[in-house]
Amino acid sequence: MPYMHITLTRPLSRDRQQVLAEACTQLLADGLRKRHEVSAVRISLSQDTWTIGGAPQGPENGPCHGEVFITAGTNSSEEKSRFIANWHALIQASCGPQAEASYLVIHEIPADAWGYDGHTQAWRQARRTPL
Repeated sequence: MPYMHITLTRPLSRDRQQVLAEACTQLLADGLRKRHEVSAVRISLSQDTWTIGGAPQGPENGPCHGEVFITAGTNSSEEKSRFIANWHALIQASCGPQAEASYLVIHEIPADAWGYDGHTQAWRQARRTPL
């Protein structure tokens, strides 16, 4: 049950946003072994002032920022490292070259601190049938 939020400084059409959201959903499923049907992706287009090293960044050279929220302990360091590399490649393929200071942050949230459809991840984990 991951949640991804991407903030872009470059304009992106609705159609291209949808393609990017679908690709991110698939990346979550393939790269982090998350369920496709409950993966949420939000894309925001920012008109905020962004700086890198104190220098203003315009839409033509501005960074993007991504955050992914997953349940703590569900992915290895190698999976997360590969996911970050693949996400950056996807962003560049979808939006063009990005500023070096374009970040993806993976937040690992304790299973009892978040959930969906009215139940925490810990509740779901406790009710899974052992293999």
